[in-house]
Formats: sequence, C-alpha cells, structure tokens
Amino acid sequence: MRIKTLVSVLALCTVSAAANAALLGRDLNGSPGSFEAYYDTTLDITWLANANLALTTTFGVSGINALGRMEWDTANAWIAAMNSANYLGISTWRQPEMYDIGNDGCTVNSLASYNGGDCGYNVVSTGPQAAEMASLFYDTLANLAYYTTSGAVNPACVGCPKWQNTGPFSNLGVSNFYWYGQETTTDSFGDDYGPTAYYAWYFGPSGAQRPQDKEGSFYNAWAVVDGDVQVVPVPAAVWLFGSAMALLAGVRRKTAA
Repeated sequence: MRIKTLVSVLALCTVSAAANAALLGRDLNGSPGSFEAYYDTTLDITWLANANLALTTTFGVSGINALGRMEWDTANAWIAAMNSANYLGISTWRQPEMYDIGNDGCTVNSLASYNGGDCGYNVVSTGPQAAEMASLFYDTLANLAYYTTSGAVNPACVGCPKWQNTGPFSNLGVSNFYWYGQETTTDSFGDDYGPTAYYAWYFGPSGAQRPQDKEGSFYNAWAVVDGDVQVVPVPAAVWLFGSAMALLAGVRRKTAA
C-alpha cells in the first residue's frame, strides 16, 4: 500500500510539474551535491538559493543589521556591490520585481485589499501583472495569506503570519520581509501610493504586498537574475514537491475564500 501511495504521489507531481511552477536546481560554483540557485520555470528568472545572503556576505556595504535586513537604498547598494564582485560568475543580479497597477485600492488610509490588485493580500500572482514574490509565495511554494479573499482571518493558515513552506531555499526565515526593486508610482495623496522619495514596495510573510517607507524600514534583500543561468537542467525531481503543493494550495485558497 505504501509503495502504491508513493507511486501515486510521484505521478501526481510529475504531471503537475508540466503545468505548474517548478524550481530547477542550478550549480553555479562547480561543487557537486549543492545548488547555489533555482531556476523558476514560470517567471523565467533564477532565484539565489540563499534567501538571506546579506546575513553573512555584505560585499563591504554598511547599514545591514544583524538579521541581514536593510533599508531600501542599502538593498540597492548591496545588489550593486554583489554585481561588482561578479558573485557566482554573474553580474546582473537584481531585486525581485512587481507590477504597480496603481489606483487599485491601496490608499494612505487603507493598506488592506484582500482580493487581487497589486496591494494587500491575495495579490496578482499569475499573468503579465504578476509580482515575482507573490508568484513564489502563493503559487510555487503554496503558501497561504493571513486573510482570505473575503477579508476574514484564514483558518487554514495555521501559525500565520509566516512562510509556511520555504521550499529548497536556505535562510528563508518564516518571518522574512523582502524589498522589491520598485518605488511606488502614483500620488500618495490620491488613490494609491507613489511617486515620491519616500516609499518602495515590499512583500511580507502574511502574504501582504504594500508600499513602505524606504528610510527607517529594515527588510531583507533577495537576489534574482533574469532567465536561466544554466542551460543543462538538473532532473525535475529536484523540486517536484512544489508542484504538488501548488495544486493543494489552489484548492485550499478557493475553499478558504
């Protein structure tokens, strides 16, 4: 019975891998047995395997605290220093990106939208307006938002807010917040935040995506690079788990809503 169950699970994962996000391990330093990055087949970007590299490697940049967190400008400086160092043979690292829809309900007085858009919970995570952190959090890693799409506390999100699933990444702490590379784009005194010298976007462990003060706010920086950094793929079994979990998350999110 156990063998049959295992076969069934593997079959489900194999089928879902073709239709859902997968993370394919990439060896960037020639050291067998470990991956320094993971290629995201949905977003066509490669995530650094270490989700908090700044905790141990500052590249000479000051302003990074003991948790590896930093202000937005410092995050940009850290990425620039990382590229200057040609880290792992790559000089095109950047921060994750999102699509600032603008005027979609994220106002100065209301930071919570619960269903779609670019701000709040259960934000756009698929399609041309998908945010990269949201895609990873909700779809690839199958995490749940603290709130359902109706605005109620999500009963299926046990122990939230936190990253319930961290996948194959290292140092992806359950309470990690991450900066996006974008500043906001619309009037902060109108229907949305933006463009000012004060706000940039971030993504948090509750599944929330919002603007935040660039100065005085200390969040993590996660390096990504466009495209696949290695032509020859590692076998898909490296992270089939993510595909199966993504299927389950889709069902759970619909049920919770």
